[in-house]
Amino acid sequence: MKPRRFTEEQIIGILKQAQAGMKIVDLCRTHGISDATFYNWRTKYGGMEVSDAKRLKVLEDENKKLKQMLADTMLENRAIKDVLSKKW
Repeated sequence: MKPRRFTEEQIIGILKQAQAGMKIVDLCRTHGISDATFYNWRTKYGGMEVSDAKRLKVLEDENKKLKQMLADTMLENRAIKDVLSKKW
């Protein structure tokens, strides 16, 4: 996966500059991002504080781990069912 250029703190800072009245075109040019990236960030991080973004990251990581655990368990269950269903 490609590493991120901006941290959540930087993204929220950029969004706050836009809320303060700076033109979005100038803001994107200054930070070297596209308009689409800005609007995607605003959709995801709009109205958040830095602490909220950190909490979101922790929750996403936890969700990823739980999904992996569920997939592993389902795979094990399927393998056990296959073994038990065979006639010896």
